[in-house]
Amino acid sequence: MRVTILGTGYVGLTTGVALAYLGHEVACVDKDEAKIERLKQGDPPIYEPNLKELLDLSKGQIRFLTSYADSVPDAEIVFIAVGTPPRADGSPDLRFVRAAADEVGQYLGKRYTVVVNKSTVPIGSGKWVRLVIQAAYFERHGRDADELVGVGSNPEFLRESSAVSDTLFPDRIVIGADDPRVRDRLVELYRPLIEQTFEPPPFLPRPVGFDPVSLVLTDPASSEMIKYAANAFLALKISFINEIGILAAKVGANIQTVAAGVGMDKRIGPKFLQAGLGWGGSCFGKDTSALLTTAFEHGVSMPIVRASREVNWRMRVQVIEKLLNVHGTLEGKRISLLGLAFKPETDDLRDAPVLEIARRLLDHGAKVMVHDPAAAARFLRDQSDLKVELADDPEMLFEGADGVVLVTEWKQYLALDWAALRSRMRVPVVVDGRNVLDRETLEAAGYLYLRIP
Repeated sequence: MRVTILGTGYVGLTTGVALAYLGHEVACVDKDEAKIERLKQGDPPIYEPNLKELLDLSKGQIRFLTSYADSVPDAEIVFIAVGTPPRADGSPDLRFVRAAADEVGQYLGKRYTVVVNKSTVPIGSGKWVRLVIQAAYFERHGRDADELVGVGSNPEFLRESSAVSDTLFPDRIVIGADDPRVRDRLVELYRPLIEQTFEPPPFLPRPVGFDPVSLVLTDPASSEMIKYAANAFLALKISFINEIGILAAKVGANIQTVAAGVGMDKRIGPKFLQAGLGWGGSCFGKDTSALLTTAFEHGVSMPIVRASREVNWRMRVQVIEKLLNVHGTLEGKRISLLGLAFKPETDDLRDAPVLEIARRLLDHGAKVMVHDPAAAARFLRDQSDLKVELADDPEMLFEGADGVVLVTEWKQYLALDWAALRSRMRVPVVVDGRNVLDRETLEAAGYLYLRIP
């Protein structure tokens, strides 16, 4: 099929490259000319494992453009995969979705086109997007577009750092459509994924025992709600184990053992029960906020979702509190932060815990040094207001430090010779923000070991 993807962020680019690998003719469109030029050279502007390799295998099936006029008219399916960042009140900013829908309406072709909301949008947005498209088409052509366009919802469930695998081997595919033509076209698009009939790339084999993918066919509102509800539940699960962890620290229980024991219950499962600094990234914070905004607009209270956000925020503050308990004051102290990205194997800084931690440390008068193997360039570009020192080598963070905080659990940080590095520190304090370091080993090496929560 001929597919156009509007937006080349994590979702749009991964979706486009995967569909091209499956044999579809894909056009990825973005207004950012520099980003498109990089993609034309085979250089993804985001750090995502296996994405470049899959792009290399898909080159004959994918184009990168800046013009809607060159990609929308001939498309059978158009995905809107632009950003929906949170506004000050927590509601999603839909200006990019509106702009994309408006241009789709201007450049619709003469045949029936399916337009799909891939962006995470408020529940009920499908009807609004359709109205924007129809209004733009009428303004440009002077006639209705009722028989030319169908709008559906197809939320993504990608995890950054494993987005390619999640696209090719998904847990489920959700399609929300009132029009059977929308549903049927999307089912046909995804058939190779649903039935798993494609040959996996050599660097990403199909998981052993992987079954055909579950397909959820529903209405657009339910499809949009599935996305929000799934992310809210996962966020809640992380915040729940962190809240248990706070109590565990008070009563002398080991939160890692507690989490493992709880996760053995098949009704609960072990995933998302890792206590530590909590969640960040582009989805959980934004989507829980949007869900609360929607609930408020409909007169519904959601205290559980609200509490998950409050607990998550508390984890970041704990880093400062623990360092203050050791030093009394952080004025003039040298504190080093290992990791910038919100999780390993990505360069995404959106809602990354390190940003709030660094700001609070600076507010307390500390001197802050940071390192990250993938997100450093993005940090320099997007966070120039944070006056921190960026190190090229993680070992530099130990030199004269009054505390080292493990913020992101990159494998190379776990592999450091922590015992040898202890002598470089002025005050050997380690705050393990992810509960992944070996406490006994560090304490035997002479560190004061602190963990979150």
